[in-house]
Amino acid sequence: MGKLFYIMGKSSSGKDTIYEDVLARRELGLKPFIMYTTRPIRAKETDGVQYYFVTEEKLRLMQEQGKVIELRAYDTVQGIWYYFTADGDRVDMEHCDYLALGTLESYEKVRDYYGKEKVVPVYIEVSDEKRLERAIKREKKQAVPDYEEVCRRFLADQKDFSEEHVQAAGIGRRFVNDGDRQVCMDEVAAYILSVIKS
Repeated sequence: MGKLFYIMGKSSSGKDTIYEDVLARRELGLKPFIMYTTRPIRAKETDGVQYYFVTEEKLRLMQEQGKVIELRAYDTVQGIWYYFTADGDRVDMEHCDYLALGTLESYEKVRDYYGKEKVVPVYIEVSDEKRLERAIKREKKQAVPDYEEVCRRFLADQKDFSEEHVQAAGIGRRFVNDGDRQVCMDEVAAYILSVIKS
């Protein structure tokens, strides 16, 4: 039976980098579990790698087909962006192990859909100061930086990933990414390998 390792954390916690590093480690044999979004693609993102970037029309069609597992809407300064998880012919939970990237809310819904025994949380923690520094640095690289959106995401994550919510989701093990990122990535990879072998 396959496992779905679900990386999550607040914005700018480094989860994208950790995801890419862990996914590239051949000894883990993980396949990407890619989610969907209607938000615009960012610099250095590729469709089908970080997300499947779709239109709202495509989202509605997938809902009508009963393929949407969970759906979140974010009212951003650029309009409403949807993020969602869909079940389809790309996932073989019986024979493969997957790596996903998402939010606490999406983790809970995917866990409830596939089962607690199949979905393993990997929670990344970073101090607020470091997160804000990283978010501003990343936003500076965009063609048109949107610092208002950085602030909105930062404040929204304080609520969405509150300690109360994290504990209610049953998150026990946490990985701190405040210092040497390589140490955190190695710890995450070792943990995943231990679960696969158990």
